[in-house]
Amino acid sequence: MNQNSSHPPTACAWPVVDESIYDHPKFYDLVFGADCAAEIKFILACGEAYLTRAPRRMFEPACGTGRLLFWLAKRGFDVAGLDLNPNAVDFCNARLKRKGFPETAFVADMADFKVRRKYDIAFNTINSFRHLGTEKAARGHLQSMGEAVRKGGIYLLGVHLTPTTVPPSETESWSARRGHLSINTHMWTNSRDAKSRVERFGIYFDVHRPSQSLRIVDELVLRSYTPAQMNRLIRSSECWDVVATYDFAYEIDEPITVDASTEDVVYVMRRR
Repeated sequence: MNQNSSHPPTACAWPVVDESIYDHPKFYDLVFGADCAAEIKFILACGEAYLTRAPRRMFEPACGTGRLLFWLAKRGFDVAGLDLNPNAVDFCNARLKRKGFPETAFVADMADFKVRRKYDIAFNTINSFRHLGTEKAARGHLQSMGEAVRKGGIYLLGVHLTPTTVPPSETESWSARRGHLSINTHMWTNSRDAKSRVERFGIYFDVHRPSQSLRIVDELVLRSYTPAQMNRLIRSSECWDVVATYDFAYEIDEPITVDASTEDVVYVMRRR
């Protein structure tokens, strides 16, 4: 049965376009780049806490614009990533190239891919995993990641779970600015279907520049996971052991216990 929530106000004083937010990498990079410092600090701290030797190679599935790969490359790590969107991959590689780093992002499906060498740490921190719409695709991703990460290496997987004992969050809004570019973002629930495990979320970017304002409207279709469903999926991959769980505050000294009320989780998984 669908659970529906109200849409945000549709009135807008500037042009509105229905386009994928992923086809606007410059805007996407600004909107989702605010937590880079905290995420980088957390990734490095996990390396210290859960690896037996210092990491050298880092990999990001669904890397998008490479906001994290770029900063890790600046810190001296050998980085690579994949994304299904060619615009995002081009943006990522162009930024790496401008700063003198190899163009190591490539277009691929994170449900089924191969890499030539293995990595010490992999990470997917902002819920991109849920774009995989079936159990088969999700398991294929975890198994492909198992081939990409060395034994004893770790994968940091961020997932927004569906709680079963408290009402789930329905809306989220935030803002970001860089120079003369500012973007106000709003995300809301269109529908939830527990049986099909499909959740639909509306999202818009209100983009403001001196020359023009614009609203980009999109819908994200994501597979849902309760804590129990996520645990079963990880076990079924036969690749990973969960060694710790955190929330999206990324505080290495504050692991959490996942229960039926938990929503935001970063699973720290070690390759068997």
